[in-house]
Parts: sequence; C-alpha cells; structure tokens
Amino acid sequence: MEQVELVVRSSMGSMSAWNELAAAYTRLTGQKVIVTQETAATLEQALASNAQTDLIALYGEPLDRVIRQGRVVEGSSTIFARAAVGLSVKSGAPWPDISTPEAFKRTLLACRSICYSFGGSGIVAARAIEKLGIAEQMKSRTVRSEGGPAAGYVARGEAEMAIQQLNVSKPVVGTDYVGNLPGDLHEYVVFAVAIMAASRQQDAARALVRFVTSQDAAPLLQKGMMEPASN
Repeated sequence: MEQVELVVRSSMGSMSAWNELAAAYTRLTGQKVIVTQETAATLEQALASNAQTDLIALYGEPLDRVIRQGRVVEGSSTIFARAAVGLSVKSGAPWPDISTPEAFKRTLLACRSICYSFGGSGIVAARAIEKLGIAEQMKSRTVRSEGGPAAGYVARGEAEMAIQQLNVSKPVVGTDYVGNLPGDLHEYVVFAVAIMAASRQQDAARALVRFVTSQDAAPLLQKGMMEPASN
C-alpha cells in the first residue's frame, strides 16, 4: 500500500477508541494516522479552511449535518463503535444507589447538582431525566459541561455528580464511575466514521474504515472502553 498520512477528525466521545485504533493500524500497515479531537466549532473551522481531513468520526446529528452539507462521500458513513453512559461521583464519596430506575430517581432528587454535556451522552442524560418525570425539579441543579468531561466538574467540586460516557468519565482523576444508567434509561451513544469528499486519499481512507469495523478492531475498542457497534 502506498504510504500516505491520513487525518481523522473526531469528537471527544470516540477519542479513546481512536487512540488505540490509529496506533494499531500504523503498526500493522505502516500508514500514519493522525487523529485530532474536535469540537463542533473547530471542526467547522477546519472544514471551512480546507485543512486536510480524510475522515470524520462523529455521532448522530453532528455527523448528519456534515453529510447534509455534501462534504462526505455518499454512502461512506459507517457505524464502528458505541459507548455506554453512566454516573460518576467524586472519589471517596459514598456510591449512590443506581441499581434500578426508581433508585436512580431517588439519587438524582437527593443530589445537590448534576452535570452532563451538550453532546450525545447529554442527550441520553436529559432523556433519562425526562423519562423519570423529574426534568422540572432537576433544572435548577443541572450544570452543562463544555470543552471537557462532565466528570471534570465533579473532580473540581463544581458539581456533585456527572452523567457521561464510560470511556470519557472513567479516566478523570479524582472521580469514580459508579455504573451505567439502569434499565430502560440506558442508551448507547453510537459513533460512525465517514470519508470526506475532499480527501485525496480515499482508497487509503476506505482501508482504514475496513479495519476499524473488522473483528480485529474489537479488542482495541474494548481497550478504549468502548464496544463494537455490532454488540
């Protein structure tokens, strides 16, 4: 395979997987894969400035928006991974009961503040709170995270608890990941990778997509605290 340099632009939610996938793919093929973590604003800036972007890895609406703009090779969007969503508390704090939806409801109503993001896991969190029928009660105690993990707010004492993806939350020093949201409150955040229409290395990009969706990628995703999308 011709030696090229592929640039993957990813949201924070799948970076833990890409760190493993990119390194393994380089060892396997010699192809250099550069993965950058992007916010919605920095991704838009990169695309608008025609900065090299061979693939993007996003979830849901943010990916759909780029597709609607005609920036993606038609039909190339491929689901490759998913991430569990759960609750974090400050290290050393008692672990609250989240074993059932009813127990989780009591835990939320008893907490001083809860933090979740504007991203995919934040949508899951808001939907869970809505299902429990306590959206109004939680409104004044809700903090929305920007530019970093929700669990970071817990570590800094800016929120008592956080709801976010396992792979984003667990590495945050000073916090404990209690567990996934219980029962039918839990939803996975699903991530897809798509090839950019402006990429000059589309064949190499397709080869990378084949790798990240192969059985060989499964243990790498798990090392990054994510799961293959087929699970």
